[in-house]
Amino acid sequence: MQAKETLFADLVQGRAQQFQVPLYQRTYSWTEKQLSQLWSDILEQAELLESGERASAHFLGSVVLAPSPQNEATFPRWLVVDGQQRLTTLSLALAAIRDHVADAKPDEAERIAEEYLINKRKSGGDHFRLLPTQADRPQFAAHIRGPLTAQAVAGGNVAAAYGFFRRKLVEAEDPAAPQDVFRIEQAITSRLTLVAVTAERGDNVHRIFESLNNTGLKLSQADLLRNYLFMRLPTRGEHVYETYWLPLQNMLSNDELEQLMWLQLVLDGDDRVRRQDLYAAQQQRFERDEVTEGEIEAYIRELYRHGALFRRLLHPDEEPDAAVRAHLHRLDAWQAQVTYPALMLLLERRERGGLDSSETARAMSYIESFLVRRMVCRVPTNNLNRVFQAMPGQLPLDVPVADGLHQLLSADNRFWPDDDELRDKIRTAPFYQYGRWHQRKMVLQRLEESYEHPEPVDFAAAQLTIEHVLPQSAGDEWLRMLSEDAAGVDTAEDLHVRLRHTLGNLTLTAVNSELSNHPFERKQDLLQGSHLEMNRRIAATERWGAQEIRARADELADRAITLWPAPLRGVGRAERSRDWQLAHQVLAALPHGTWTSYGDLAAFLGSGAQAVGNHLADTPGVANAYRVLTSEGKVSGGFRWASPEEGGDVRARLIADGVRFTVNGAADPAQRVTADDLALLVAGTEDDQSDGEDTAQRGREGQDGETRADRFFRQLAADDSSETVGAVHALFSHWEGLGGWIGHGSGHVITSAFLMLGEAGAPGRGIWPLTLYPGGGRGGTVEVVFQHLAAREPFTDRTLRAEFLRRLNELEGVDIPEGKLELRPNFRLSLLEKDHNRELLAKTLAWFRDRWEGRGTA
Repeated sequence: MQAKETLFADLVQGRAQQFQVPLYQRTYSWTEKQLSQLWSDILEQAELLESGERASAHFLGSVVLAPSPQNEATFPRWLVVDGQQRLTTLSLALAAIRDHVADAKPDEAERIAEEYLINKRKSGGDHFRLLPTQADRPQFAAHIRGPLTAQAVAGGNVAAAYGFFRRKLVEAEDPAAPQDVFRIEQAITSRLTLVAVTAERGDNVHRIFESLNNTGLKLSQADLLRNYLFMRLPTRGEHVYETYWLPLQNMLSNDELEQLMWLQLVLDGDDRVRRQDLYAAQQQRFERDEVTEGEIEAYIRELYRHGALFRRLLHPDEEPDAAVRAHLHRLDAWQAQVTYPALMLLLERRERGGLDSSETARAMSYIESFLVRRMVCRVPTNNLNRVFQAMPGQLPLDVPVADGLHQLLSADNRFWPDDDELRDKIRTAPFYQYGRWHQRKMVLQRLEESYEHPEPVDFAAAQLTIEHVLPQSAGDEWLRMLSEDAAGVDTAEDLHVRLRHTLGNLTLTAVNSELSNHPFERKQDLLQGSHLEMNRRIAATERWGAQEIRARADELADRAITLWPAPLRGVGRAERSRDWQLAHQVLAALPHGTWTSYGDLAAFLGSGAQAVGNHLADTPGVANAYRVLTSEGKVSGGFRWASPEEGGDVRARLIADGVRFTVNGAADPAQRVTADDLALLVAGTEDDQSDGEDTAQRGREGQDGETRADRFFRQLAADDSSETVGAVHALFSHWEGLGGWIGHGSGHVITSAFLMLGEAGAPGRGIWPLTLYPGGGRGGTVEVVFQHLAAREPFTDRTLRAEFLRRLNELEGVDIPEGKLELRPNFRLSLLEKDHNRELLAKTLAWFRDRWEGRGTA
């Protein structure tokens, strides 16, 4: 047996060879959680390559190989006893890079394939450098052969991983922090290290596998560094421990202490150190020179001093100055840990007398504005770590601290939106679909506070949620009102989709569920009694259509411009290029077997359908551009390929991509990805789209004595037949008989019911397959939460989600396409009136319960 450190390139490059995954191995099972971590490591290594810094490569893990029984002297074949998940993932990442550059640089695409993915002169199964288990081979082979020669098989974890990398490569072209795709390739092939254990014939490879994976609880970076420091304090260790270390340890948790140690390195100017390299970096620093016990003590004393400052970031109430405390509270509510290097710098400079509290607050206002304006204008957050970690070393020395920070954040490559861009995005962008729900809520809260009402609301105590004034699901009365504002090619439905999620249509409310989807006149009465000034202003408006929503957006924009200061100089009108970047990202993420419309994409972007069509027609290389159709599901009469290489029959391409067509020649409307679906595609698996209102709770508390369950059934009965209400009662009883429980949304406006297993709020424990919503004028719906399930075991396995989908589709009237397996599709509650459908759903829910309860035994 031989064990040596190697790189992916060294392992697979060179002579023709093949790595075979044995049949007894499990199928490919990496989910977005593992893929996201790997992608983060890859980007980090790519940045290190770009900077030219000498830094350690990233250790990816082990690969255990054994000679295959089919081995030949001229064509080595290896069994992959351990490590197939890593090898498969890296191969798919390189296949995605190959396809990403294929149109612009076909020679490079061919090089990548021949160096890492295929044995050019071999055919059949021997053509592939890596040969997965039989179950994964069709999908893997389709992707390795390339989309230009064979269509990928839909579904499965292999296709999902390939799609993940295609999407991330588009994101990496973000103009705020562009990544060189070939640098990413280099990071994958030459900066990810593996330990390759090569067995001889007769070796017990399974015993090797067990020993490599039999690891105990690792010491944290803070543990390692503490031990190192006190070993170097032979005479002063006890004094230093009692005086500084023990109080520091009592002040902070182990994780917080590790974060503080990392921040100390950053404040000292090491803007590239990673938290996982903290121990090695600090050890290297101490051993570079002959460090005395006094210097070690001085370091720990400084750490102790910084610990008191760091606690103010974690516990803003400990900050004595009111203005600084308010900023710290808002940044804490924003969950802006990424800003800690800058905040620690400000507090440290203030303590040393470099600036006073008013200047500290002013500097923090720039940080808050930078975050808020970027979120409202939908600037990606992927470069924020780099921006703030580099700040201590970049701050100008010849200007006051607050001015220097303002200057740094105003640089063109920081993409801090100016007043014009902020005003435009408040008017047009779907604010409700970007950022996290607590960030959206904080923006609205801050806008409400700007009215400076003599009796301000106690936001900490108030149970406020975000309310759409124009409802998310508009009834006939709302559509009639919107039709009065429709002009040109716009319809009332177009205006509704475009305006409902914009900031001008959103408010905060603690009013109970009577608001719901009722006509504006009813909402006026309820909003008039609100303690919030913004609600009283809405109530004073005679109607609520497109003109009123846009006028309120302009008013809020004036307030936002005053609240959140602008960058020092205009950063240019670069926001449109970012909008197109967002369009490219979401189109790259379109699942197999789906299509979207120009109007849906325009509403998601906050743009116009015509502008979307022009951009796609004029921009070569946009993934899935041909899958953007008219709202009727037809290829636009003005459609043209952006480049000759992309040509071909559009309908044939769509059919090959799994899009079905109806008898009248239109794409199947069930496969359409709406504007809301597009937002989910780029939101990942986090439940941030619900504004925090859909958090299931057992609690029976209600308003005016009404429980949440009573409110749910009252709203349901107002819109659905008594037969449907009875079917829902029967469904709930059956679910409770299976050992589940019924949770209800914690919001005061949108009511909902969750079929829960386990405990809500307990990571990895609480899970729900379905959420039920009253219809608000359109009939109640059952939402199938595939997006939520994708992050919960055992349904991270896509094949299980696909089986759940297949079982649901057996219900008469339910036809959810496989392309919706990453989203939250729904069907009508009224379908449960049929006895046969209730019986099938009962069996499906029992199957779901059994899979969840057996998740640890597979």
